[in-house]
Formats: sequence, C-alpha cells, structure tokens
Amino acid sequence: MLVQIERQPAQRRLPDFLRKPQSEFQAVTALKRELRSLHLHTVCESARCPNIHECFSRGAATFMILGNLCTRGCSFCSVPKADPRKTAFELDPLEPENVAAQAATMRLRYVVLTSVNRDELPDGGSTHWALTVAAVKRALPEAQVETLTPDFNGDRAAVERVLAAGPDVYNHNMETVSRLYRRVRPQADYAQSLQVLRYAKESHPEILTKSGLMVGLGETHEEVKELLRDLRSEGIADIATIGQYLQPTRRNREVARYVEPQEYEEWRAYGESLGFRAVFAGPFVRSSYMADLVAHEATS
Repeated sequence: MLVQIERQPAQRRLPDFLRKPQSEFQAVTALKRELRSLHLHTVCESARCPNIHECFSRGAATFMILGNLCTRGCSFCSVPKADPRKTAFELDPLEPENVAAQAATMRLRYVVLTSVNRDELPDGGSTHWALTVAAVKRALPEAQVETLTPDFNGDRAAVERVLAAGPDVYNHNMETVSRLYRRVRPQADYAQSLQVLRYAKESHPEILTKSGLMVGLGETHEEVKELLRDLRSEGIADIATIGQYLQPTRRNREVARYVEPQEYEEWRAYGESLGFRAVFAGPFVRSSYMADLVAHEATS
C-alpha cells in the first residue's frame, strides 16, 4: 500500500547542526592538483560532498573510476550526465594504474573506489573495476579496498567480476526507500539492488557487504526501518550508513526535510537490534565517509 506524504516546502536555511566549517583550502587545492595530473576523479568533488575539506585534509578520498560522465539521471546526484548516443565515452586504459599510483602516494591504508554508471558498456565497466582493484592491491598489498559499485543492471557476472578481484568490503547503495525509487532513481530498481547485495553475500560470505541510504527525500521514519529490515533479510548486508540528503545544485531534487539528530540514533539502535555489525548514522554521514573506521568497527 502506498503511503501518501505531504511534501514539505524546501528549507533554504540549513539548521545549525548541518553547518560544517570549510577551512582546509590548501589541502583541498593540493590534492585536486595531484588528481588532475593523473586525470583522476573523486566522488567527493563530483557529488559536492560536504565532508571534502575534512577528508582531503586527512589524506582521504573516494576515487571515482570509469570517467566523470554518468549514463543515468538520478534526481539527487550532481555527477555530470551524458547520453552515450550523443557523447563519445572512452575508458582511460591508464586509470587503474593511475588510481593505484595516487593511492600509494597518499600511503592509504584503506582505499575506497566508486564509479559512474556506464550502462552502454556490455559488462557495465566491471572489467575495468576488477583491473583497478587488482592494481591497488599490487601497489598497496597491506591496504584494504572497499568497492562502492553500481547495480550493473543486475548482471551477476559483472558483480562476480568485481568480487573475484578480492575487495575487503563490497558496497552497493540502496540510496532511498522503495516507494521513492521511481522519482529518485528512475533507472534503478529496489529489488534488483537487494539482489546485487544478496548475490555478493551468498557467493562470497567472507567479504563484508555494505549499503547506504539518504534521508530527507520524503521517506517516513518507519520506511527507513523497513529498508533496514530488507537489508538484514537473510543477512545480505553487514554494514548500513544513513545520512542527510543535501541538494547539491538547483537542478537536483529539493530537500523534503532536515532530519533531527535524535532520529539517527533511533535508526542506529534499531539497526543494531536487527544484527548489523555496524550502523553509521548522522547528518553528515555518507557511504564512504570514515569508511575505514566503520569497517574496523564491523570486524572488531
């Protein structure tokens, strides 16, 4: 049964608990310069993450592979979009090794990889994914690698290709509750995303599975609990992250509401009662934010 929700007007002024100082300009500029020299991208920049100053200043970044143009039009995302029928999409064959080189230069102990959607590629870009994971592991054999992948249109062979490369954490974001998928993720499918996580956990139980969602898109408190229950169904996700959606540009979906900090605590406690190894929830939480600490919590 669909739940009818009265949409709240967009709130232009951020509440105090969503104000974050942006002071590490030198660190941000320096890391951006290094990344551009290798033709690399980060989701931190493309998605306009509010944590970019904090993360870049401590030498952390989420590498975004397969280029910087996405074939999907999710309403919440500011990553540049392009139609492959009108735009020439090319894979950079040097990207896997360049990502590995930059990760080694940064002396990372925990490397997070994500990507745009490349639906025009027969394998969804999964071969490129596997090459990048392998390159990072060669360059940093002691480091852990987390892969935050697209759904690959539910292609199990593509998912398996990434898993076989040996990531320590396999992450695929649900992003929002089932009822909102058609408006928020029109080219994705709720059940299909659950199936991606289910396959990852059933085929490689030794790999931690993880998923994230945004709140403030129009969902109810109970719908978030329902999503958490779906993620724990048959133990398909070990880790969950929950954070506030912030409208990155005027072209993106408006914020329906700003969620009070207490609600995150309620979801965190509820998720832990379901058996998640770790639930990271808060206004500034993003799927890859503090990913190393979250993975450590899940394994300790």
